[in-house]
Amino acid sequence: MPRPRLPRSGGRAGSLISLTPLIDVVFILVIFFMLASSFVDWRSIDLSVPAGAAAAAAEEGALLVEVRADGLRLSGEPVTLDGLAARIAEAPDRHVLVRPAPLVGVQRVVAVLDRLAAAGAENLSLVGGGSGGEQP
Repeated sequence: MPRPRLPRSGGRAGSLISLTPLIDVVFILVIFFMLASSFVDWRSIDLSVPAGAAAAAAEEGALLVEVRADGLRLSGEPVTLDGLAARIAEAPDRHVLVRPAPLVGVQRVVAVLDRLAAAGAENLSLVGGGSGGEQP
């Protein structure tokens, strides 16, 4: 018995589209994006906000680190990041207040906080407000 022929509509008779190459390409793209993406272990910095009288008591005897556009200052003295880490390592149990200047980027402040934590500072606080004096 002869096979019935399909009517031609300008294309090939009975052509089928195979999905296998499409599935292969999608699978390769999924593998590429899985391998290309970075799985970074995000670390967090714990900051606590003291309330009322505890805030005033915490500022007494604390080391003040100012993160400014022109550099770092520890209790008013210019200091490098390595010098700051060395000074904090000498007295890791002291309270450290970190005050960023108004136009300093967040990444720089986080780098200073991270370095202080690596130097052994256990009692870190981030304080707001400008330096009150000259602006860089």
